[in-house]
Amino acid sequence: MPIVAFSALILLALTTLIQYEVMGLMNGRLHDIQIPNRSKLLVVVFFAFAAHALQILVYGLAFYGLTRFADVGTLVGSSVGTFSTYFYFSAETFTSLGFGDLTPTGSIRFLAGVEALNGLVLIGWTASFLYIAMERFWKQPPARPGR
Repeated sequence: MPIVAFSALILLALTTLIQYEVMGLMNGRLHDIQIPNRSKLLVVVFFAFAAHALQILVYGLAFYGLTRFADVGTLVGSSVGTFSTYFYFSAETFTSLGFGDLTPTGSIRFLAGVEALNGLVLIGWTASFLYIAMERFWKQPPARPGR
């Protein structure tokens, strides 16, 4: 269990750092992008999606590594063993979707709970940032040429 708890702390820090950097990058650069204001919201959505996909990938790699090499549990369900299964499990856990077709066993269950809570917080952060971006760019008049 100590390796799972340590992994959970590292993953929380890493995924939060990814979120922080992507949101900071967008916040600092959105005004400079020479596209219509409402189109800037699409940039926010695509970057947020990419950040979440990277966060899910990081958790998927951790699940794969911990179950394959640290012997701290496994996934039970259909087609277990391939990395794509761990990535899928990570995606459904991060988003709190939880179909139930894959079930973690052993101490890896703790990491699944941490990922669900982490995903909830990070997705909420993205929703908040998107709301602020909509407030800023949705109703603004288009930028005039030469400004």
